[in-house]
Amino acid sequence: MTGAGSTRAAVAGVVVLALAGGGWFAAVRSGVVGSGSVRSGTPDAPAAAAAAIPTGVAVVERVDVTQSEQVNGTLTYRGAFTVQGGSGRLTRLPPVGSVVRRGAAVYEADGRKAILLYGSRPAWRPLTLGMTNGPDVRQLERNLRALGYTGFTVDAHFDLGTYYAVRRWQRRLRVPATGAITPEQVVFLPGPLRVTGYDRDLGAALGGPVLHGTGVVPVVSVQLDPTMVPTLRKGGRVTVTLPDGRARRGRVTEVSDVAVPVEQPDQQRQSYVPVTIGLSGRPPRVLDQALVQVTITTGRRRGVLAVPIVALLARPGGAFAVETIAEDGRRAVVPVETGMFDEIAGVVEVTGVAEGTRVEVPQQ
Repeated sequence: MTGAGSTRAAVAGVVVLALAGGGWFAAVRSGVVGSGSVRSGTPDAPAAAAAAIPTGVAVVERVDVTQSEQVNGTLTYRGAFTVQGGSGRLTRLPPVGSVVRRGAAVYEADGRKAILLYGSRPAWRPLTLGMTNGPDVRQLERNLRALGYTGFTVDAHFDLGTYYAVRRWQRRLRVPATGAITPEQVVFLPGPLRVTGYDRDLGAALGGPVLHGTGVVPVVSVQLDPTMVPTLRKGGRVTVTLPDGRARRGRVTEVSDVAVPVEQPDQQRQSYVPVTIGLSGRPPRVLDQALVQVTITTGRRRGVLAVPIVALLARPGGAFAVETIAEDGRRAVVPVETGMFDEIAGVVEVTGVAEGTRVEVPQQ
C-alpha cells in the first residue's frame, strides 16, 4: 500500500493532471462505492510529505472512448466580395459593419442608387425588351419574384411581363420607369453583403472597386497542421468553444486541397491547411476575428473497457497498473495495457482487468 500510494501520487500530481485536467471526477462519479486513504512516503519522512491522499473507487466499464485534438480558430464570415462601380462620382456609401440586403442600395453615384440583387453572375449588359435570352434574365426575374412582383414567368426570356414588372419596381424605387435596367443600376452578389471597408472615398470618380465585404453567415477559420488533415473530412463534426466559454456544435464545410506556406516559419510547422467550419444554431454575438477553440475528434473506439486516467499507476519502462479492490477489501496491483486516452471524459481504454472490477482512484 505504501509503494502504490507513492506511485499514485506521482501519477496524479505530474502525468495525469497534465493529461486529463479536471475531467476524471466525471468517471469517478459514475463508479464511486466507497472511500479510503493512501499515505505516501515512509514513517521517517517529514510530516509535510506524509499528507493523506483521499481515495475513492471506480468500476471498470464499457464505454465509447474518443480521442480529440484542440486547435485555435478565428470567427469570421463566409465569403469575400468586392463591389465594382460603373460611372459617375461616388455620392453615398453604407456604414462599415452594416448589412445590405436584396433591394437595398449598395452605393450611390451621381445621386443614383445601385441596387443589390442576388445572383452568381455580374451585370454585364442592359436588360430590356428585344434582348436575346440568357441566364442573366432568369437571374433578374428570380429577384423580381422574391421582391414580390408577379405577372411573368421565371425563365431566360425578357418579355412584356418582365418589362412591366421592372417598371413597377422602378416606380417603387422612385427612379425613371423605363422598363429596362443598365449594368450601372444593379449589383449582383450571391447573398447579403456585410460591409467591411471602402475602396474609394466619397466624391471619387468611379470605374473600379467601390467597397468590399463578406457574407453574413458566421464560420470558423482554422489553420490546420497538415499532419491532422487525414483525420478530418468534409461534414465531420467538431465542437467550437466561444470566448465566453459556451460550446457550439460545428461541422466541417471545407478542407483545402492545398497547403499554404507559413509566412513566419517556426520549428513546429512550415505550412498549414485552411479549414472552414460552419456553426449550428443562431449566429453567435461575438466580434469578428475573435479567437475560438476547436475540438476535433481524431479517433473513436466504441464499447471498450476503460478506467479513469487517474487510476493508472506508473511502472518502470513506461508500463501502467491499477490497484483493484475486491468485495472483501483485498487489494492487488494489476498490470494493464493502455489504449486510447479520452482526455475530455478523463478515461483511458485498458486491457488486463475484467468489466465490473473496482479500482482505486483519487477522490475529488
